[in-house]
Amino acid sequence: MGKYVFKRILQLVPTLLGVTLLTFFLFTVMGGSPAAQVLGKNATAEALAEYDRQHGYDRPLIIQYAGYLRDLCTGDFGESIEYRMPVWSVLREGVGVSLSLTVPILLIGTALAVLIGLLCAACANRRFDRWMLGGTTALMSVNYVIWVAAGQYFLAYKLKLFPIWGYENWTYLMLPVLIGVVSGLGPDVRFYRTVVLDEMRKPYVRTALAKGLSPARILFRHILKNSLAPVVTNVSLAVPFLFTGSILLESFFGIPGLGGIGLNAVHASDYPTVRAVVVIGAVLYQLSNLAADLICAWLDPQFRLNP
Repeated sequence: MGKYVFKRILQLVPTLLGVTLLTFFLFTVMGGSPAAQVLGKNATAEALAEYDRQHGYDRPLIIQYAGYLRDLCTGDFGESIEYRMPVWSVLREGVGVSLSLTVPILLIGTALAVLIGLLCAACANRRFDRWMLGGTTALMSVNYVIWVAAGQYFLAYKLKLFPIWGYENWTYLMLPVLIGVVSGLGPDVRFYRTVVLDEMRKPYVRTALAKGLSPARILFRHILKNSLAPVVTNVSLAVPFLFTGSILLESFFGIPGLGGIGLNAVHASDYPTVRAVVVIGAVLYQLSNLAADLICAWLDPQFRLNP
C-alpha cells in the first residue's frame, strides 16, 4: 500500500506543474498587459513601464514563471484588480458561504441517491423500480434553471415556505439546497442502481443466498460495501466544486459565495482572481482524485495492481 501511495503522489507533480504552466501562459502571456488592466487605457507609456518594472513584468518569462511558482507555494495569489486587496482575502470571504451551500447538497444528495439506488436494484423490474426510473428520467429532462425558477415561484413566492433571496441565516439555504439535491438525483440514482445491479450478479451473492443469509443483510452488509469504490469515485468528481460553489444557485438566490465572486471577476477582467479560482479548482480536483484512488485501493486491493 505504501508503494502505491508514493507512486500516486509522484504522478501529481507533472500534472500540477502543467496546470501552473497553462494558467501562467493564459493569464500572463495571453491575458494582456496587467499594467493596462490596473492603470486603465489612458495610462501613459511611462506609467505602464514603471508598473511593469515594480511588479517584475519586464523580466524574462522564465523568471516570471519561477516567481509565480514561488508565490503559489506561499499562498500568494496576487492582488485583485476589482477589489484592490489580496486575492486570498477576497476568496476567504466567500469560501465559507459556498461550503455551507455545497456540502449539504453533496452529503444529502449522495445519501439519498445511494439509498434509492440500492432499493431500485433490490426491486429490479418491479413497480417501485419502474416508477423510480421514470421519475429519474423526468428529473434529468428538466433544465436546471427551470428547477430554480419553479422553486422560487411556487415554494418561496406563492407558498411562502422559504426565503427567496439573500443570505442572513441558515433558512436562506434551505431552498437552494433542496433544488441542488433534487436536480442531481436523476443521474446519480441511475448510476448507483447500475453499480449495485452489477454487484448483485456476482457469484458470491448467489453463494450467500444459498447459505441462508437474508437478502437485506446481503444487500446492506456485502453488496453495499463492495459497491463503495464507484460511489467514492463519483463523489470525488464533485469535491472540487464544493470550494468554487454553484454559480447558478448563488446568482439566483443572492448568496455571496465563490461562484458569484468568480463570475464577477470574469465580467470585470479580474485575471488574478480568475486565475486563483482556476488553480485552486485544478489542485482540488487532483487531490480529490488522489484521495479517491487511495480509498478505493484500501477498499479493493485490486486497484493497486491496476492503478
